[in-house]
Amino acid sequence: VQLQASGGGLVQAGESLRLSCIASGLISSIRVMGWYREAPGKRRELVASLSNDGRLYYADSIKDRFTISRDNARKTVYLQMNSLKPEDTAVYYCNAEGVVRGSTYFPNTWGQGTQVTVSS
Repeated sequence: VQLQASGGGLVQAGESLRLSCIASGLISSIRVMGWYREAPGKRRELVASLSNDGRLYYADSIKDRFTISRDNARKTVYLQMNSLKPEDTAVYYCNAEGVVRGSTYFPNTWGQGTQVTVSS
């Protein structure tokens, strides 16, 4: 199972970006898909997640600005980021929990990071 993230970049404060992450492989289901971020000198933190039964989580710091969504048929998760702030600058990682591929269960899978830089 591989997760491929894309969509990062350099933007100015107040602008928007949309991150995408697609899971590849003959996957039957993914229980939770989410986004984490890691800023320089800080611990990796959960930004948003969405389970396959619709349970949502948003970190307080991004509520009302970011929106997570997923396309289960395409095994893809998105993160729409609006009103970006310099403090949103970080490497963003997608994550998949509970991936089922055939008879194999993958409890936790990470994608490569994508850099988001917000200038003031």
